[in-house]
Amino acid sequence: MRKPFALWIALGALAMVPLAAGARSEGEAPHWSYSGDTGPARWGDLEPDYATCGVGTRQSPIDIRDATPAKLPPIEFDYKPVPLTVVDTGHSMQVNAPAGSGGITVGADHYDLVQVHFHYPSEERIAGKRYALVAHLVHKNAQGELAVVAVLIRNGNENALLRQVFDNFPPPGEKEHSVPGATLDFTQLLPRNRGYYTFEGSLTTPPCSEHVRWLVLKRQMQASRGQIVQFAGRYPNNARPTQPTNGRKLEQTQD
Repeated sequence: MRKPFALWIALGALAMVPLAAGARSEGEAPHWSYSGDTGPARWGDLEPDYATCGVGTRQSPIDIRDATPAKLPPIEFDYKPVPLTVVDTGHSMQVNAPAGSGGITVGADHYDLVQVHFHYPSEERIAGKRYALVAHLVHKNAQGELAVVAVLIRNGNENALLRQVFDNFPPPGEKEHSVPGATLDFTQLLPRNRGYYTFEGSLTTPPCSEHVRWLVLKRQMQASRGQIVQFAGRYPNNARPTQPTNGRKLEQTQD
């Protein structure tokens, strides 16, 4: 069984705000980025705790190809409204979900929603195809194990939920922005057809912890070109390159 301590490290990495090179004090995580000497190819060398980024065999994201149809349980979503507070982590825009925000149930397994963040372009590929954006809805269970639902987003019509988030990015130089009394219902980010691909993977950011359950929805949502440009204006590229599948099992719902 994976230990809750590993989850603490993983979720801390997801919320980490980078410091300038050379500005790290004792106990703080090292700076990492999506390019250059601190980019994805070097993550595994930046810190001993990040070694899995370089040597792990179940890394994410992946290019999903030839997934085997299987009788998989549906993902049962039960999200509650969360406060509209957008956090600039230094690597993405993120909305944190307080306790009691609901979650997902997959068969006998229940996971609570922890946070939602975004990548431009999509980290996951489907048979080589990459999408404009992806939303990662991060969950954890009582044992501290992670499950991430990925919602791929293509260029199309304006997305009402993304408008709430993207129009409330923190001003440059500030960490977060809250809208008093406003809430987000992440059910609105989900397609009606919720068939999915599933596999064992990892966090897509340092420390790249493995044994993460991935649930990538087959159907995409839409965002307008303006919304895509709006996010890209703050994060021109915050997508880790796809990683080898190394023979791992890829399954998909029969729909």
